[in-house]
Amino acid sequence: MKKFTTVNDIKNLQEIIKKALRIKENPLSESSKGKGKTIGLVFLNSSLRTRLSSQIAAQNLGLNVLTLNAAQEAWNLEFADGAVMNGDTVEHIKDAIEVLNQYCDIIAVRCFAGMKSKEEDVNESILSQFEQHAKVPVISLESATRHPLQSLADCITITENCHEERKPKVVLTWAPHIKPIAHAVGNSFAEWMQEMDVDFVITNPEGYDLDKNFTKDVKVIHNQDEALKDADFIYVKNWSSFDDYAAMPEVKENWMLTNEKLENTNQAKVMHCLPVRRNVELSDEVMDGENSIIYQQAKNRIFSAQAVFSEILDELNSK
Repeated sequence: MKKFTTVNDIKNLQEIIKKALRIKENPLSESSKGKGKTIGLVFLNSSLRTRLSSQIAAQNLGLNVLTLNAAQEAWNLEFADGAVMNGDTVEHIKDAIEVLNQYCDIIAVRCFAGMKSKEEDVNESILSQFEQHAKVPVISLESATRHPLQSLADCITITENCHEERKPKVVLTWAPHIKPIAHAVGNSFAEWMQEMDVDFVITNPEGYDLDKNFTKDVKVIHNQDEALKDADFIYVKNWSSFDDYAAMPEVKENWMLTNEKLENTNQAKVMHCLPVRRNVELSDEVMDGENSIIYQQAKNRIFSAQAVFSEILDELNSK
């Protein structure tokens, strides 16, 4: 694997899921694979699970880990080409990446959608610069449109909890929120589920359909109760409007998942990427209930990252 920013960078999804599960059984099985190599974890946004899981995964492989909280600890970055930097930006992203090239064998970066310009977000204005200027493998720890390590962890979690021979029904359901939320998790989950052997459905209110470039021909149902019927897995996540970019059209129905709504399912396992606003997106009774596999999902972030880092190291060590 030469880079990791989308599901398309993986040759065989089922094989990397199996690899991640083997790693979970023995996390230190490749503890010297990264010896003498350095991974730079660059965070342009806040993080808990992504930061800690990536650090643990890298350390399990023997990598040296440099973590840069760029938004707080580095110079103010300029991202525009041709910018006259006579304002509050001090260092151009091209220069910062070139320095990272000197220090790191792998660069992993986390950035979010700005939620101001649809064009900039869809075109991955920040991640694309890392891909353009990096001379070492680039890993996306989240970007404006995708969250691939989260999605791989989601695939691992679903695989662990599939105990029936039939194809499971997986539902991605929109949830309420107090502010506009980016589309990366929803987009990414939709993209990866289409590579899994599942019956996948998306449910969201009118006005909240995700970008068709990610959902493609996936069935979208605007009635949550109908969509949840006989579900085996329910992935709860908020996102703002894509068509009316970053807007929050009014929703009169109650879309927060509750135990009452779970009664319509096949005792569905409930997932969420975290952080979650309790009793807004998801009720306490579901979060803390026996159907929740949210913390298992969070733990699997370690093994999704470690599987990807391991594959990248295989490529580097083969040179």
